[in-house]
Amino acid sequence: MTLDEFRQSLTATEPPAGLTHALAGLWWDAKGGWTRAHESAQQDEGVEGAWVHAYGQKSQTY
Repeated sequence: MTLDEFRQSLTATEPPAGLTHALAGLWWDAKGGWTRAHESAQQDEGVEGAWVHAYGQKSQTY
């Protein structure tokens, strides 16, 4: 998925199929769904999930 495709997907009500938990977290964050963003980031036990979780904490969105 390109950045433009990701941005265009933000008009939908659910994240696109196939996104990693980390990307789904960023998707929900962009939509203002901070609880779901946090939940998605927490489901990714890898580096990407940790990064998204830290981003949410640092930006104080969740």
